[in-house]
Amino acid sequence: MADLVFNSFKRHLGSGLVDMDGDAFRIVLLDEGYAPDASHAVLADISGHELPAGGGYATGGLELANTTWVQDGDNMRFDADDPQWTEASFTARHAVIHAAKTVGAVADPLVCLLDFGEAKTVSSGTFTVRFHENGILSLS
Repeated sequence: MADLVFNSFKRHLGSGLVDMDGDAFRIVLLDEGYAPDASHAVLADISGHELPAGGGYATGGLELANTTWVQDGDNMRFDADDPQWTEASFTARHAVIHAAKTVGAVADPLVCLLDFGEAKTVSSGTFTVRFHENGILSLS
C-alpha cells in the first residue's frame, strides 16, 4: 500500500480533477535524496529527484497498465499491474504515482508515494515495483 498519499490528491479526487476510472497514471522512480513531503502537489515538485535517463530508465517513468478503481465492501481500491524496467542498472529509493494529465495550471498531479525502506539497486537485470496484494492505495 502507499506509504504517503499527497494532500493535493485528496482535494483533486474530491473536486474531480483526478478521475481514477478514466485517467492514465504513470510511475516514476526517485533517488535517495528525496525527502517525502505530503505537501508536494505536482510532478514538477519532485522532478529534481527523478532518476536520470539511462541504465534502462527513461525520464517520465512508465505508464501503469491495467489500472482499476474498484469497490471492495466499504473500501475503494486502486491497483495496477506491477511495473517493470528490464535491462536495468540503477538505484532507486522511492516510487511516485501521478495522473498523466494537465488541467488548467495543474500538470501531472501527484497521487501517492511508495517507500522502498532503503535504496534498491539493480545491475543488468529487471527492476520490479511490487504493489501490495490489496492494491496501491485504499480509501475506507
